[in-house]
Amino acid sequence: MITAPFSRRRALAAFAAAVFAPAVARARVARNAAAEQFVLSEGQKVLSVVTNRGLSTTARDAAFRDMIDQLADFQRISGFVLGKYARVITPAQRQRFNAVFKGYAQRLFQTHLTGFKGNQLQITGSVVRGPTDTVVNTVVSGDPKAGPLPVSWRVLGGPGSFKAVDVQTRGVWLAITLQQDFVYTIDNAGGNVDALITQLEA
Repeated sequence: MITAPFSRRRALAAFAAAVFAPAVARARVARNAAAEQFVLSEGQKVLSVVTNRGLSTTARDAAFRDMIDQLADFQRISGFVLGKYARVITPAQRQRFNAVFKGYAQRLFQTHLTGFKGNQLQITGSVVRGPTDTVVNTVVSGDPKAGPLPVSWRVLGGPGSFKAVDVQTRGVWLAITLQQDFVYTIDNAGGNVDALITQLEA
């Protein structure tokens, strides 16, 4: 697993987010009903698959990949997680990275969502960040042994073209964390993107 320690920059970013997030949240009061419906529909399908113990592991994995492709924009996510290196990666490296990253991200999302345990998704609201950028807030429930779990989904696009690009649980955005880890790995390799690709391939 690729991990990275918290840096001074990350600590400052977390502090800034804590200070300014409440004001931003108050300023963005609009809701996006279409984005909420997209997350409710596609998110519920994904949860139903990952929590279906009646399926074999192979069948569940295949069904999950199909569902998550409808929900997430892996092309956009693959560019985001490279951070500053998305501007300097060569076409050949990009081809290798995209090929291995999609499978890696699908497995990571599956593990992440399976950890929710509940199989019922409820919309609690949304925040419009821009004309094509919305954060949809939900609660995952249905597990009698666990309480409701707040989950936020960042959705880009519009009706008919919505795609999720990140998911947040317990205060952690998955794609943002991947970007921090990936950039850290490449930085430690002297800016060599191949080092990250090789780790993902392994």
